Amino acid sequence: MERIAHQPLHPSVITRLDPEYVEFHNMTLQYIVPPHTLTWNPAIRDEPVVPGGSPPLEVAKTQDFDLAHAKIRTFTPHGTVPDGGWPVFIFFHGDYRLAPENPYPAAVEDAIDALDWVMQNGSNSLGINTSRIAVGGSSSGGNLAAILCLKAAERNPPTPLVFQLLVVPVIDNTVSVDNSWASNQNSPWLSPDRMLWFRNNYLPNPEDLTKWDASPIFAPKELLEKVPEAWIGVAELDILKEEGVLYGEKLRELGVKVETVIYDGAPHPIMAMDGTDSFVGALKVGARLVSDATIALATAFRHL
Repeated sequence: MERIAHQPLHPSVITRLDPEYVEFHNMTLQYIVPPHTLTWNPAIRDEPVVPGGSPPLEVAKTQDFDLAHAKIRTFTPHGTVPDGGWPVFIFFHGDYRLAPENPYPAAVEDAIDALDWVMQNGSNSLGINTSRIAVGGSSSGGNLAAILCLKAAERNPPTPLVFQLLVVPVIDNTVSVDNSWASNQNSPWLSPDRMLWFRNNYLPNPEDLTKWDASPIFAPKELLEKVPEAWIGVAELDILKEEGVLYGEKLRELGVKVETVIYDGAPHPIMAMDGTDSFVGALKVGARLVSDATIALATAFRHL
C-alpha cells in the first residue's frame, strides 16, 4: 500500500536544508500526520513527538516527585556527590500541565512550583546544592525556562539561578508570517499553522499574548538585566529563529552574557533528532547541538 505524504518538503526549502534532514524527512517524517490537522484527542500525546532521537543515557537513579499539579522526574548521575552537593539542571519538556485542558498560566505556575520544590527539598531528597541551579528547555520549554529566570529575578529576595539554556525557544507570541516568520514560513515540521495551533490552545485570550510571562521579549528592562548568563541555540530554518536571536541581542545589550548559536540548514526539531537505532545519525547537526548545549552547561557549573 502506498504511503501518503502528509508533510512533503516545500520545493523552496529543499536546497537550504541539511541533506541528512532531507533524507530522514523523506524517509520518515513526511508520512506523519501533523497533530494540528486532526480532531483534538489527548491520546495524540501518546505518540512520539519527534522521531530520530538517541537512546537515554544510563544514570544511577531515577525518581519521580509530586508537585501541586504536576510531577518532576529526577536523574542522579553515577559518581560521588561533589563537595556542597550536586549542581542541578531543571529542564522543561512537557511534565507541566498542558493545553488545551490547562491554558496559560498553568504551565508557568508549574515551572515556578518545580523551582520551589528544588529549593525546598533538593538538598535533603537529592543531595543538591541549591546555589548551583540552572534552567533550560526546548521550544515551549525554552519559553518556560526564560520566564522562570525572570520570575526568579522578580522575587524579593531574588531566587539565585546561575544559567539558562534555551533551545529553539518561543520568545514572542505576537509574531506571525507578517513579520519574523516570513523567511521560514515554508520550513518543515513547525509550520505557521502548527505553531498557531499550539499558541491558540495555550493562549486563547488575545490580551495575554503580550504579557511577559507568556512572551518574555516584553519583560521590563529591570528584570531582563538581572537574569543569568544564557546559551541560546536556534535553527536556521525555524520560524522561531528570529525571536530567539533577538532575545539574545536584547539581553546582551543589557549586560547579560549571552552565546547564541545558529545551526545552519536545520529546522525546528533538531534537538530531538540526534540519532536513532533505525537510522543512526539521523541529523548530525542535532547531535552537535546537544553536545554544544551540554558543554555550555558544564562550563557554567565549573566556573562557579
